[in-house]
Amino acid sequence: MDGTTFVRKEILAAQSPPTSEIGIGGWARENLFGSVFNSVMTVLSATAVVLFLAESLPWILQSSWTANSLSECRERISDRYGEGVHGACWSVIRERYLQMLFGFYPSELYWRPILTFVLLLGALSPVLFPSIPRILLVFSAVYPFVGYWLLWGGSIWGPFSIVAGFAIGIFAGQHVKYRIAMIAVLILSVYLCFRISGYLQTAAPVGIEPIESAQMGGFLLSVTIGTTGIVLSLPIGILLALGRTSDLLIVKAICVGFIEFIRGVPLITLLFVASTLLNLFMPPGTNFDLILRVVIMVTLFASAYMAEVIRGGLAALPRGQYEAADALGLDYWKSIRLVILPQALKISIPGIVSTFIGLFKDTTLVSIIGLLDPLGLSTSIRADSDWNGIVWELYGFVALMFFIFCFAMSRYSMYLERKLEISNH
Repeated sequence: MDGTTFVRKEILAAQSPPTSEIGIGGWARENLFGSVFNSVMTVLSATAVVLFLAESLPWILQSSWTANSLSECRERISDRYGEGVHGACWSVIRERYLQMLFGFYPSELYWRPILTFVLLLGALSPVLFPSIPRILLVFSAVYPFVGYWLLWGGSIWGPFSIVAGFAIGIFAGQHVKYRIAMIAVLILSVYLCFRISGYLQTAAPVGIEPIESAQMGGFLLSVTIGTTGIVLSLPIGILLALGRTSDLLIVKAICVGFIEFIRGVPLITLLFVASTLLNLFMPPGTNFDLILRVVIMVTLFASAYMAEVIRGGLAALPRGQYEAADALGLDYWKSIRLVILPQALKISIPGIVSTFIGLFKDTTLVSIIGLLDPLGLSTSIRADSDWNGIVWELYGFVALMFFIFCFAMSRYSMYLERKLEISNH
């Protein structure tokens, strides 16, 4: 021990990590068998999955796709897989899937709802993905009128006149000083253009075959009600949330009363009001479409819940954000639009998407008031003597379709959260 120190002159070569810490083995050790409790839960969960698959997979795979009735389906399964074997009768899906998708929409006009759905994806793209050119937002604004015209048909002049009225009103409103005057100009221009559309239809009748709401059903009906409710409930919910946090007593009282009343009433009650009572408030002879009435009630219901979700995001913001907006000299609406609302909406993304998913699933309640959504059509299909007694196959198909839509919304929510998180760094 002469007191000298040792200094290494070369760097040690990098060594591979232990095999127990990398690959599938490392992942399993960390996530599945990290402790005694995790190991027990992993074994129990794996056992439950194996038992479930052992019971369900034979039923799914030992099935028939070509039978024309439930009894014929069971006979074919018995002949192919043995006496006493139970299997799925997917023949009902093969025979009735178009009805489950489009309801009683005329088959020769299926191109209209298909085109409407394709255009819907195009209209949502610039809203959902910032990388899409912003000029396409013009199409997003016009799409609701185009989609309505394609689905219900009739004269083209009605939707065209409303779009023209909005365009004229927005252009004329830019030359008006006061906000209330801008709104009045917009409403007046839309009303005048809509009244002119009747004369245009008389002079030049242009349109496509009209379709009654009774012919719409299946997932076409669910997507129509759900998409409309989702798109409209977000801006209305934002306004209600801002009104509830406002210092204006009357505005706050109206918003609080509306939110608490709607949230205190089941959606099915509002649907019954839409189907039976809403027409009583209309002038005699008014034909208020049932689907439109349902859309209004569903939108109001979702808006109340959306308002509470967004109010939670507003309350979560530090007070310093409001003070910073005031320090920049911004007025109320600019501070809300540029500083407060973007942060509040980011915080509220999980709650907003959960409300959207719940709203889309709640569209199945319309079957109670006589509209043939997928569940309503399933009931009518099971009433057919050929398919009387079939249950799981129809409900499984409906569940799969709803899962696809809801899973897509949840994945987009996760994508948006990650994107906004990265953009802050």
